[in-house]
Amino acid sequence: MAEQSLNGIRVAILATDGFEQVELTEPRKALDQAGATTEVVSPKEGKVRGWKFKEWGDEVPVDQALDDADPKDYDALLLPGGVINPDALRMQPKAVAFVKAFFESGKPVAAICHGPWTLVEAGVARGRRLTSWPSLKTDLKNAGANWVDEEAVRDGNLITSRKPDDIPAFSRELIRMLSESGAVAGRVSSAQVQQPGRAAP
Repeated sequence: MAEQSLNGIRVAILATDGFEQVELTEPRKALDQAGATTEVVSPKEGKVRGWKFKEWGDEVPVDQALDDADPKDYDALLLPGGVINPDALRMQPKAVAFVKAFFESGKPVAAICHGPWTLVEAGVARGRRLTSWPSLKTDLKNAGANWVDEEAVRDGNLITSRKPDDIPAFSRELIRMLSESGAVAGRVSSAQVQQPGRAAP
């Protein structure tokens, strides 16, 4: 993935306490290494605490308060799982509206494990081919989604995966989508216009 540069791309990571730690930190690391700028957006101020499989994990600083976050400022959205995190987010209208805005604008969205719960609440799962943690299968099918058991599923602007073991494929598909989306070319062109003396890469 090293050859795919995401310089200038901003990715919002919507999370609150109880996110599955590796489902935030590992995709974020892959995005950062590819040149993207990632920001944790949360309804909670200061820091959010991860869930490390069976116990509480590390805290992650919040970069942007949800109240002040504008989906227009981001090129893509990442939704980590964890049982507690998406269950809390789907009960908050501002979080649901934030998710829905990315679909309305056609921007890339990546959700893993229990992350697709917020897709159901946002009303964007219907007609989608996707996957998730197995316990969400019935919820997603009832919401009109075509649920499949695959490690990484891409359907239009949406990428979904089932569990932490799928993270490498999940991250790879997200970076590929971002590199193909046209957003990279647009951002690079803008940067070159603003910096006419800079040599083209």
